Amino acid sequence: MQQNNGLDKSQIISFAVLCVVLFGFMFYFQNKQSKEDQMKAEQQKTEQVKNAVKPTQANNINPNVTPNSIQTATLANNALKLEFNSLGGQVSKVELVKYKAYDHKTDQADLPLYLITKNNSNYGFQFKDKTGKTINTKDLVFAPAVSGNVATLTANYNGATIQFVYTLNNNPKAELKDQYAVDFKVRTQGLSKITADSKADFIWDYNVRNLEKGRAQEQSHSEFSYAFNNYKDYDYDGRTTMDEEKETLNWIGVKQQFFASVIESKTGFTQSKGNQENVEEGEYLKKLNYEGFVQMTGSELNQDFTWYFMPLDLPLLKSYDKNFDEILPLGWAFIGWMNRGFFIPIYNFIASWGLTAGWAIFLLTILVKLILSPIMYKQHKLSAMMRVIRPEIDEVNAKFKDADPMKKQQTTMEVYRKAGVNQMAGCLPALVQIPIFYALFRFFPNFIDLRGKGFWFAKDLTAYDDLIKLPFKIPFLGDHLSIFALACTVVILIYTVMTSGNMQQPQQEGMPNMKVLMYIFPITFLFFLNTSASGLSWYYFVSNAINILIILVIKYIILDEKKIHAQIQANKEKPKSEGKFQKKMREMMEKAQQQQAYQEQQKNKKK
Repeated sequence: MQQNNGLDKSQIISFAVLCVVLFGFMFYFQNKQSKEDQMKAEQQKTEQVKNAVKPTQANNINPNVTPNSIQTATLANNALKLEFNSLGGQVSKVELVKYKAYDHKTDQADLPLYLITKNNSNYGFQFKDKTGKTINTKDLVFAPAVSGNVATLTANYNGATIQFVYTLNNNPKAELKDQYAVDFKVRTQGLSKITADSKADFIWDYNVRNLEKGRAQEQSHSEFSYAFNNYKDYDYDGRTTMDEEKETLNWIGVKQQFFASVIESKTGFTQSKGNQENVEEGEYLKKLNYEGFVQMTGSELNQDFTWYFMPLDLPLLKSYDKNFDEILPLGWAFIGWMNRGFFIPIYNFIASWGLTAGWAIFLLTILVKLILSPIMYKQHKLSAMMRVIRPEIDEVNAKFKDADPMKKQQTTMEVYRKAGVNQMAGCLPALVQIPIFYALFRFFPNFIDLRGKGFWFAKDLTAYDDLIKLPFKIPFLGDHLSIFALACTVVILIYTVMTSGNMQQPQQEGMPNMKVLMYIFPITFLFFLNTSASGLSWYYFVSNAINILIILVIKYIILDEKKIHAQIQANKEKPKSEGKFQKKMREMMEKAQQQQAYQEQQKNKKK
């Protein structure tokens, strides 16, 4: 009986060579750019910062506007600090008081968190006067006035009055959902004398600010979000363009990794379209431009809107009852249900015991393993059974070495059938792990309760840990090595060695060696985990470490290979009824053999 003794000398040498090649690959890609290239990169970075956001200039309508003529007004409550700019009457600064932004210089989350600042957001209503000239409220100078929790900004244009009225609930006892909402009313008088339009064009230019540690991760989570069909349907667009000209949008928002800026129209936006563009370096991640129409009544623009500047906290989003909870990308269908109905509630329950985030994830991992333990037990029992019948499989391979592959496969399947071994049963654990992995891939980088929570050397479990910083960049890996990702890779390699002993080597030329592929997988997985949320790497480190312990317990304590061998021998004596799958496979093989024999006969006739 062949035993799985772990690594032999050749495998140890292979691993050593692989490690040398890997680290040699890292140092080969050292940053050796010349001074000219560095100066060029700095110049490009400077230009990107300068050109990322350009404030709207009132060149056509108000050529005499000067910086001294621009005024601001402020409103604040326990959740938001807002500033309004008289140029365009817009919200020019939004600070979320309870949150901090990541500072790349200090490697700490200690900066004020501004969703809007430095003109990264510009919006206004555009229409044409009766002469065909375009009027945009972004170009008008408004006079601000604050009374209590209301900021009123008023502009005049050719005898028409345009008024923007912003109201922020500053009652400290107000519900949290009301503290993140800003009532926005647009009122005009006399506009019908200068325009005959029946709708106004709402234009919103937004540049997403870099607020988190993982730039690539945050950039991939920044996109358009919107609801339609009376808030019943939701969609998002992370591509270059969006086109919803047939739908009436109830709200349109720009989603970031953990925060969103959303404007809701009480009558809806029609003929919506937009585009977005990545910004590779600097303060901004993406440029997004949106355009949609709102209705005018009698050529007057009197519409009610609401701005929402909010964290993507699931209970908060649900409290609005406007389908905002769909903004949080927890996955579709069953995946989303797993996160909403299992992982988030269970994590919150464990965290309520007063544990830190890292240990809460540790206990969450153990709980998931306990739930999956019956499936894992069957998997390892199958592995033990296949180890016991390996000599018989080797005999079949030797006997039919030069024979018809179909005949050899048929005989091999017969050995499995008589022993009572169902090879397909080994696929079940892998199939179960796929939705769990995808759910966790969505859970860790989007769960705001983990944002800024450190554990050991990881300062933020929603971002990568970079204790090991490299003086150069490696393609697909970056300029750092994540300790959690490295640790996870090591335990996956150990687990792979322990479970690959029963895998058959390819008997035909040209077939890939599955053992080699299994060893390569953890190395490639490192490239994925190195820039992912450290919470995800920590979870899979614990998960695979538990897998190793389970294998040892099952192998040396629970399962007895002698008893398994006796069970297999007893199975062989019992009459076996073919299952549907086995019957179908046998019929397919027999049909293939008949076809092959027929082809051989035809060839012989031609000869």
